Amino acid sequence: MTEQRIRAWGGELRAVHHRLRQALELARESVESGARAEAVSRDLRLFCLGFCTALAGHHTSEDASLFPLVVERRPDLAPVVAKLKQDHSMIEYLIGGLERALDAGESDEEKLRHLDGIGAVMESHFRYEESQLVGVLDALDDEDLDRTALFGPIA
Repeated sequence: MTEQRIRAWGGELRAVHHRLRQALELARESVESGARAEAVSRDLRLFCLGFCTALAGHHTSEDASLFPLVVERRPDLAPVVAKLKQDHSMIEYLIGGLERALDAGESDEEKLRHLDGIGAVMESHFRYEESQLVGVLDALDDEDLDRTALFGPIA
């Protein structure tokens, strides 16, 4: 196992987070574009189909594969993993609020409020997760780990 490969798992997590941040920014841009409300709603529905599915898949994979591996290797991180899982539930709740806002035809300002909420919790979650887990992930030297199983379909 090379030193480069050993460090890749922390980089994989950061890369997934980067792609999810970019997707959220695209959604904000669609709302802020000044396009007709109908077009913005369609764009945001597409965003939810893509981004929300990718984010949910990322969190599902972390909960099912990555976090159990982390706790197995580092039982002292069980409280960190519990906090991260709690964040996943909060983000899922906020995404549901955005979906309800789209269904109700709420204003662009309201849609931005929902996106801002998702973005704030997501960013806090990503920073905490990276600060707590990148070192642990960088220490993994398992050759048979599956990137998609650990980080979701966006990996």
